[in-house]
Amino acid sequence: MYSTSVFICTFNRGNLINGTLKSIIKYQTQSPNEIIVVNGGGENDCQGTLEKWQNIFPALNIIQTKNINLAASRNIGLHHCSGDLILQTDDDARLFPNWIEEMVKAHKNNPDCGVIGGRVIDASRGSFLSKIADIATFPNYNKTQRVRSVAGVNSSYKKGVIDQVGKYDETLFRGEDIDYNWRAIQKGWDVLFCPEIKVKHLHRPTWKGLFQQHFMYGRAHYLVRKKWPEMYSHYPLKISSINSFLKWFASWGWTPLNDAVQKSSQLTSKMNGFDILVFLFVNLSNRVGTAIQRHFYMV
Repeated sequence: MYSTSVFICTFNRGNLINGTLKSIIKYQTQSPNEIIVVNGGGENDCQGTLEKWQNIFPALNIIQTKNINLAASRNIGLHHCSGDLILQTDDDARLFPNWIEEMVKAHKNNPDCGVIGGRVIDASRGSFLSKIADIATFPNYNKTQRVRSVAGVNSSYKKGVIDQVGKYDETLFRGEDIDYNWRAIQKGWDVLFCPEIKVKHLHRPTWKGLFQQHFMYGRAHYLVRKKWPEMYSHYPLKISSINSFLKWFASWGWTPLNDAVQKSSQLTSKMNGFDILVFLFVNLSNRVGTAIQRHFYMV
């Protein structure tokens, strides 16, 4: 039986983490051996909430730090995770009751898979905005399969992966999980998506927040792509041939449009132009982010 460390980083989210800890401590079919929370503080500090749950679950280890970014917080917390499996989630997630049990089962059944994650489901009662955010932000698959990466909010790592890959890259303000999972692949590990491993996620509550989120994802994607030129991307790192020019040209039109059509089909049984247009604008905000990062931040 694997021992488990549930690992969460939080910053300036106030009482939001209360629901996360409740779903871990009160409702899991298999309890974790420990919970590690790195608290970056902020104006809406959650220290009081953490201490309340620590009184109920003494194996909750609270690590206070000054927030730098998520990668830095994860590096601080990883040092304290002693489990055979490190199960990562976020303070805006609500875990399904069998989350830990399914993670352990998946690792046991797939010894060559060092990184395992699963579905991220909208927890915002099905508003149009939350459905768009769910589909646009988190890739979901209907069957167990090997993938390039899994969402950090629903991910897990064998201790051996952490020992081999080492620290998160603190120069990345976003995309540190994609970078980490790619490095695990370079070490010979597989990344596995299991649809039965599920968390609910509280998405950005505003359209502005959603577009800003994907704009920042685009900026971070450029940084990760530049670090790993061999990593697949929807745009070329440089234009050096007719094929790379065509790929660059498509990255501003056909590629985001085709992706928008596919995502729109997940939203309703009958696609319509408005849904496609919304997904297209989300995709283009990501693409603009990559261009802005390349031309204005890399000088």
